[in-house]
Amino acid sequence: MMMRSAIFAAAFFACLPMPSAWAEMPEAAKAMFEAKSVADRNTALSTLEGAAAKDPASAYAAGAGEFFTALEILASGLHRHGFESPQSFMLPLMRLPVPDNPNPEPLTYEEFRAILVAFRDQLEKSAATLGSVPASADIGMVVDLTHAGIDLNEDGNIAPDESIAAIMASLSRGSVDPNDTAPSLAFRFDRADGYWLQGYAEFLMAQADFWLAHDFRTMFDGSFHMLFPRAKLPLQDALVPPDGGMSGNIFASEWRFADFISLVHLVNWPVIEPERRQAARRHLMEMIRLSREDWKAILAETDNDREWLPGPQQKGVNPLTGLEVGEQQVAAWLATLTMAEDLLEGRVLLPHFRITGKGINMKRFFDEPKPFDLVLSITGPAIAPYLESGKILTSDDFDQIQREFGGAGFLTFALWFN
Repeated sequence: MMMRSAIFAAAFFACLPMPSAWAEMPEAAKAMFEAKSVADRNTALSTLEGAAAKDPASAYAAGAGEFFTALEILASGLHRHGFESPQSFMLPLMRLPVPDNPNPEPLTYEEFRAILVAFRDQLEKSAATLGSVPASADIGMVVDLTHAGIDLNEDGNIAPDESIAAIMASLSRGSVDPNDTAPSLAFRFDRADGYWLQGYAEFLMAQADFWLAHDFRTMFDGSFHMLFPRAKLPLQDALVPPDGGMSGNIFASEWRFADFISLVHLVNWPVIEPERRQAARRHLMEMIRLSREDWKAILAETDNDREWLPGPQQKGVNPLTGLEVGEQQVAAWLATLTMAEDLLEGRVLLPHFRITGKGINMKRFFDEPKPFDLVLSITGPAIAPYLESGKILTSDDFDQIQREFGGAGFLTFALWFN
């Protein structure tokens, strides 16, 4: 789960479906996606939210705008406390290219949880709004990703280096270059893309709820100075070097590597809100359902107009991914969704490298939560309560699907497909 969430986090900015009725894009939607300030963006979003109940295009736009603001809530909270992105698969929710803050505020464990709660709750709002759009709605909105963006540094403005296009580019480099200029990058987002974005909202909620289900204070106190080196965390004076750490790469210096080891060791989280861990599985199941709806809608499309995620019948290469979708990739992806659903429902068991004859029931892992210990899960003792006899996923099952994605690889397509 963590591996896939990391893959997602490296790309979730890359693909934000954005709305309008195909015949006419609401003026407020255009204003929201081209806003240069948070105030103007929020005014337009409020207008869309007010019209959402009666206008599917406004609801679609509002849901996308709410997704943007969820990301902004997380980015703003991280920036406020001097976050330095580790660019690590271990911390998928914290790969945002947040600008440097020379005067960060102190951060407490309770404040960090509050940031995650606000982020998660806004995602829930976005998913609900997008879910209110009828399946039959004729949606089509052209949005240039070099214009749409979020406020990363809390200055109230949405600058060119805070555009979705710039953020996407920064994810491959670790920081935003304010001198970057990107060519026009416009897509026509349609009803299928609404399912896509709603699915990603569900996926991010699953990650947030998994964290919030547990008490991770010990890890926060013992290693989060790696992420917030100047936020007055408990071990800052003892373990953070005088320069405060200058690199965003978790392995760029010995002290960061040492703290990364501490972080892994300290992922031993007691369960404090079991209903959130159960909710995480439901969010993942909903993500799978929405991905199926997405592909059902894509395969029914007869146009071929600046597609974000084209079907095999819509020939062309996506300018961001450089990939073209064929029938074999779609079939393999649908098989992947079935595999994931079977695992989450406990119909198929997840194998463990040191255990033969039994596998992990992932439904029980979520629905019967016990303390989550990363190291002991890898070595075996922590997953023993979830071991069962039954059908176990094999490497051949996955390899057969992976081969269908060719040289680009399964993970690249999974990042794009959702």
